[in-house]
Amino acid sequence: MTSTSLRRLVAAALLVFPAAFALPASAQRAASGPAVPLRIVVGFPPGGALDLLARQLAEQLRAGGEEQVLVENKPGASTRISIDYVRTAAPDGRTVLLSSNAPLVIFPMTYRSLTYDVDRDFIAVAHLADVPTVVSAGADRPYRSLQDYIAWVRARPTEANVGLTSLGGALHFAVFGMGRELGLPLTPVPYKGGAPLVTDLVGGHVPLSTDALASQLELHRSGKVRILAVSGLTRNAALPDVPTLHEAGVKAFDHANAAYGAYVPTGTPPEVVRKLESALIAALRTAQVKAVLSRAGLEATGLPGKDLRRILDEERRFWRPIVQASGFRSED
Repeated sequence: MTSTSLRRLVAAALLVFPAAFALPASAQRAASGPAVPLRIVVGFPPGGALDLLARQLAEQLRAGGEEQVLVENKPGASTRISIDYVRTAAPDGRTVLLSSNAPLVIFPMTYRSLTYDVDRDFIAVAHLADVPTVVSAGADRPYRSLQDYIAWVRARPTEANVGLTSLGGALHFAVFGMGRELGLPLTPVPYKGGAPLVTDLVGGHVPLSTDALASQLELHRSGKVRILAVSGLTRNAALPDVPTLHEAGVKAFDHANAAYGAYVPTGTPPEVVRKLESALIAALRTAQVKAVLSRAGLEATGLPGKDLRRILDEERRFWRPIVQASGFRSED
């Protein structure tokens, strides 16, 4: 080989060699595999209040640059299936649990055995929304107020079933407390989510229900469901003409408002948690999300993880003596 030929061969190699490693960005992504989607996990079927919140957040996160955001509904076992799913997920910030407070605050007081411990297994990322709750009936029922229902059920104590979305939570104990206050044998009947509960309520298969306002507000507005009363000590802005249960003489629902928060598995890097916290809070502050949640009867909060942890601790202190006094234990 002549020196001229050798120079030409080396020059050609130098042109090819860097090209073999300087792949286009799309080819590099393809070589490393698709991006891991961000999964928002909800322990109820589609159609309920928490599912609505999850889908609103997913939309805003996509708009903020997340290529893939999936809402995964994993109902069952009073939301424990969803909690355990996230508990065992990789601690990389790509699997996020959206949960009400009760499974993380009250369930540890009522279940003899749980696979999870909120302090050990989860990092609180952000407080997302306050969730007023309501007591409702089908629109074709003969009672139009809570007082009417109380008179009706006193005459029919065998029909004192009250539908709710899970046992062992705040609404469960509120129903028990209401029964004790009124001297009625109110029996909580659990459903797998807000949508199947409302189906039975509208169909007349359960005479009364209690659930998040967001799950029933539009049906109330359309005349299919009649909201008889709201929880808490003040009337709800979305239902200014509907009294509180406290006004109707029932105090068991004074602390029955719920709240939704976001959690990731323990071990998730702090910088990943901070980024997710900021993204969720930013999403909740958008006018679109605030408007959609308000229309549904939810109040966007957008508080950091440290505040969510404080609120969990406060709720534990409130509910522990009540649960202990009830003697209730969950067996499912």
